Amino acid sequence: MTPKKELKLAYALAGILLAVGILSYILSSAISSAKPSEKPLRIMFQTVTGNVLFNHKAHYSPEGYGISCQDCHHHPGGDDTDYRACSDCHQGTKGDQAPPKACLDCHDADEIEGVEMSTSSDAAHSQCIGCHKDFGAGPVDCNGCHVQ
Repeated sequence: MTPKKELKLAYALAGILLAVGILSYILSSAISSAKPSEKPLRIMFQTVTGNVLFNHKAHYSPEGYGISCQDCHHHPGGDDTDYRACSDCHQGTKGDQAPPKACLDCHDADEIEGVEMSTSSDAAHSQCIGCHKDFGAGPVDCNGCHVQ
């Protein structure tokens, strides 16, 4: 091959690589600027007994279990656009402790007087394990959810 042909080949390869690089940049920018899902895909609950990775998408998506948001989340206003984290309300209030301030965002003080709020772990255990047992899907033993 002559030096002139080698130079043309080198320029052609450089042009192709430049075009591929520009297209890759444009595509990656378009993908990364896409609006993220408003619903989290996975949630990591950090607990003293081992972290729990909750696959949120598997529960709400039609390809998964397809359960509705209201099956798990409680929202007094009935508006399904503003779900709070469980820990906003379930903060470990037991006995004489005052209810969390989040309760007073939606409830009057007399509505919640004398009501014992379950902790986040109590709420999750009753909600999650109960559903897993009722429908025969998902773990029901500690090590099925909690990992070290």
